[in-house]
Amino acid sequence: MQGSANLNVMIKAARRAGRSLVKDFREVENLQVGLKGPGDFVTKADLAAEAIIREDLTLARPNYGWYGEESGAVEGKDPTRRWIVDPLDGTTNYLHGLPHWAISIALEHKGEIISGVIFDAAKDEMFVAEKGAGAWMNDTRIRVSGRRQLSEAIFATGIPWNAKRTLPAELLDLGRLMPQCAGVRRWGAAALDLAYVAAGRYEGYWEREVKVHDVAAGLVIVREAGGFAESLRAGGDIFEDGSILAGNAEIFTKFAEVIRARE
Repeated sequence: MQGSANLNVMIKAARRAGRSLVKDFREVENLQVGLKGPGDFVTKADLAAEAIIREDLTLARPNYGWYGEESGAVEGKDPTRRWIVDPLDGTTNYLHGLPHWAISIALEHKGEIISGVIFDAAKDEMFVAEKGAGAWMNDTRIRVSGRRQLSEAIFATGIPWNAKRTLPAELLDLGRLMPQCAGVRRWGAAALDLAYVAAGRYEGYWEREVKVHDVAAGLVIVREAGGFAESLRAGGDIFEDGSILAGNAEIFTKFAEVIRARE
């Protein structure tokens, strides 16, 4: 696709960081690992990837604000625009040698995500979208699936590593949804869950504890692919609530009814 100058900067930064991550991924057993908290790892590779992305984006747009998973928020001279970056979504997969992780870069303008890039460097799949320009995977236009029945649908979810607070609700979700659908996957990378909804690989995805950097890029990609994305709380805000429900246009209403059902 012919993207804007901003999108091209995002793609370039993602590819450069991806090369760095792939190089370290081949030597995953030798990575030096620091512990941020139980089950929440940060690697030298993760930090290096964020530094690469920040360098490229700041060089291209020095006035924009910044929000990175590892480095936090920095207000820019232009208060209306900021980059939102997760340099390595799926860190636990990465550390275990599982090739299912991605770089996520979003551009926010006046509180709205207008551009998104999710790069699966291990598989060389680049998912991109800009508001009003559709969604793409590499050079192919992507759309959400057209499946209409829950019985035909595959869904994805995320269960936090320390799910003491949310596990009971998650188990209720699974108990309601699984008897009605073709399967549920838990692959451990929220950005790719959203990218896969956009590409029609999943019919829907939900998660009860997400961060802004986990889902920002995926929101615009899903919506530009013809899908829907909302907070789990009807009428709520995804970023404020820290939860998400996304799906194709045909199944979203039925899917939402199942996940939002109350005992």
